[in-house]
Amino acid sequence: MKRVKKKMSRYICIHGHFYQPPRENPWLEAIQMQASAEPYHDWNERITEECYATNAWARILGENGFPDEGLIVEIVNNYSKISFNFGPTLLMWLQDHHPTVYQAVLAADRESIERFDGHGSAMAQCYNHMIMPLANARDQRTQVIWGIRDFKSRFKRAPAGMWLPETAVDIPTLEALAEQGVKFTLLAPHQAARIRPLGENANPSLGASRHPAARTPAASADKNDCSAFVDGESEWRDVEGAIIDTRRAYLQRLPSGREIALFFYDGPLSRSIAFEQLLNHGDQFADRLANGFSSEPGAAELAHIATDGESYGHHHRHGEMALAYALRRLERDVNVELTNYAQFLAKYPPRWEVEIREKSSWSCAHGIGRWERDCGCHTGGDPHWNQQWRAPLRAALDWLRDKVALLYERDAEALLSNPWAARDHYIDIINDRSAQNLERFFALHATKPLSPSQQTRALKLLEMQRHAMLMFTSCGWFFSELSGIETLQVIEYAGRVVQLAQELFDVAIGPAFLKRLDAAKSNIAVFGSGRDLYEKSVPSPPIGLERVGAHYAISSLFNTYYTPTRIYAYKVEDLTRQLYEAGEIHLRVGHCKITSEVTLESGEFVYAALHLGGHNVTGGIRPYAGTDDLEELISQSKVYFERAETPALVRLLDRSFDGNSFSLRSLFRDEQHQVMEAILGSAIQEAESAYQQVYRRRAPLLRFLADLDIPQPHALRSAAEIVLNRKLIQAFEAAEPNPQRLKSLLAEIKTAHISLEKEKLAFAANARLLALATKFERDAEDLSTLVAFARIATMARELPFEVNFWEAQNICYRILREKYPAQKQRAEESMEAPTQEWVRIFESLTAALRVAITPALHTDE
Repeated sequence: MKRVKKKMSRYICIHGHFYQPPRENPWLEAIQMQASAEPYHDWNERITEECYATNAWARILGENGFPDEGLIVEIVNNYSKISFNFGPTLLMWLQDHHPTVYQAVLAADRESIERFDGHGSAMAQCYNHMIMPLANARDQRTQVIWGIRDFKSRFKRAPAGMWLPETAVDIPTLEALAEQGVKFTLLAPHQAARIRPLGENANPSLGASRHPAARTPAASADKNDCSAFVDGESEWRDVEGAIIDTRRAYLQRLPSGREIALFFYDGPLSRSIAFEQLLNHGDQFADRLANGFSSEPGAAELAHIATDGESYGHHHRHGEMALAYALRRLERDVNVELTNYAQFLAKYPPRWEVEIREKSSWSCAHGIGRWERDCGCHTGGDPHWNQQWRAPLRAALDWLRDKVALLYERDAEALLSNPWAARDHYIDIINDRSAQNLERFFALHATKPLSPSQQTRALKLLEMQRHAMLMFTSCGWFFSELSGIETLQVIEYAGRVVQLAQELFDVAIGPAFLKRLDAAKSNIAVFGSGRDLYEKSVPSPPIGLERVGAHYAISSLFNTYYTPTRIYAYKVEDLTRQLYEAGEIHLRVGHCKITSEVTLESGEFVYAALHLGGHNVTGGIRPYAGTDDLEELISQSKVYFERAETPALVRLLDRSFDGNSFSLRSLFRDEQHQVMEAILGSAIQEAESAYQQVYRRRAPLLRFLADLDIPQPHALRSAAEIVLNRKLIQAFEAAEPNPQRLKSLLAEIKTAHISLEKEKLAFAANARLLALATKFERDAEDLSTLVAFARIATMARELPFEVNFWEAQNICYRILREKYPAQKQRAEESMEAPTQEWVRIFESLTAALRVAITPALHTDE
């Protein structure tokens, strides 16, 4: 029976700020492999698996003392019950790489609209997490507009609230929000300076004058009662030091005459998630939230917290489960009610006025010093490192921004009727680069019908401005060291700005910029200065059509491409191609057209790529000069190849592509790894075969040494580790999984005291689980797939470390709810042997995956 809530005065809101800095290569518009995220491709992939996905399908386990104790009894979407914001650049990445997670986030907002009286829980965010008080007014405006327009394009509604990066705030920032119609934002309690009850001149649009307290001069001892004012205005009360009452909304009046509502989250309770292990126990988490009220509230109160969303699963493993459990507990508590900020603001508009602490943030004790100077705040690295590099990095980027702004405005006026308004709307093109959308954009903003070359120039100008904002992403200053990947990312964005400016305006701004960047010194001597890091990280010459063509030519020796094909942000179309093969030697000669999907820049090129076996690759690329030139290259190459005159063929390519030759080094990073893995495959097989022979002969000796507790010789131990870890991976890759074989291997490893490569093994087990689970979901009645799926799940449970069963459990849970009841009933009624076998094996699968078969699914009761 549904429990009826009494008239509510206690509301709870949990806010998650889900964000990753943009990590894309500025020239390719794609994230390249990040070694520090291994075994994942990059940090976005890792954190998606640990947090963003797990919160969309969070587990609730059976409680102690019940038959389903410790088993999954429910899978829920946490986002639908909390307040949240996602960084726009992260959402764009999720849309491309994890569309099911992306759709789950959008679906959660739609569900929250129904749950919270028409008020969605999703908040917008300033576009690329720029520290707003350190931005100029033009960038502040664009960051807010881009955040709103991106939000509308995804959530199909206007945002009521907007998250400020690092909650960094000043009055101009709040003006920028209010100007665009944002109703509220969220700050830390120490960011409030003083408060007072609202008088009768409060903005009626926020409902303050509707409250009796706005007309009542009577004094009250209750700190939640705003009636202690005199004749519409009262004395300001100092709340410096985070002593503001966080349980209500406040109103900030702005110099323009606009107003914005502010919420100040519960600081101690929010910090307890990070530092008091509150996410270890969902019931304790719920209790702390439920106890965040006055003993006898005189008005509606809001207990609310705000943390990085990554706390729920990434920073704290299984934190999403604690959140899911706490949310269910709170939903069932008749004394409290879950809400979001928009709903609470609509029900209980501000009755108090606030003035903020200017230039403050939630993550710097010195205001916003963390992003402009060596203020003492730092994260990670050697505690003796300094952050004196922050100020010159900021100064160099400020100079570059201002320099290219003047160039942009002057040049763009000939192409765009209002260059800055065009920039404000350019987010629409970033999100949808279709020809139709570009046509609409230029129809709205171009000074005249633009030729293809003029469109390309306009797009390059706008890309320059886009990267001039991306280079101010806050993470570039947050950590301790200049050479960190986050800071290198903003330096690369700056490199893209410099290169576009030099191409567009033929001005050498690079040297002046590098001179400024040289003042930023790394704590690690080998990395030198910001200039050194720039010269190492920013490709020179810039990545463009020709470099993409070189990558394509080499890659086509190892991969089969259909034409046209997509190489990162470029379309490559082979107009002519010839492939010759003889043993290990491969030759490819072609004529291709390459087009940038970002700027529409296009060109035709002739290429040749020769693989001589192993890592020996050579070739070249140059602009297409006509049919005769191409046919001569193809003809001569073919003659030398068919005659097996390899030296002559190499000399021909050297002459034909003088100055434009390439090698495997010309491949982009991801494909370098893929090609090298293919090349190394045979060498690794030879090495593994040798180790196998050593281990086969010496395994009894190793076991004997282990039994005597005598240290094993390093060479023999290494052979055993390589062989046995490889055998474990092969056990999961086998076409016919054999649980007994796995048990035998694990026993052998335990006896010989061999170390396991846990991350690689877990990754291999999860990959096979996912492949079988996906196949089973496509055809849930395929008994052979179910058998393999159940065996692999059982084997994964035998491993002496944690394996990620997450996606396999999701699929099992869906089939349990959608297919199992009918199969169970059919097995009981018809006594068909295959159906009974399906039910038996499926139930063994649920046991291996720890998914509860609840009584409700066994019967119709």
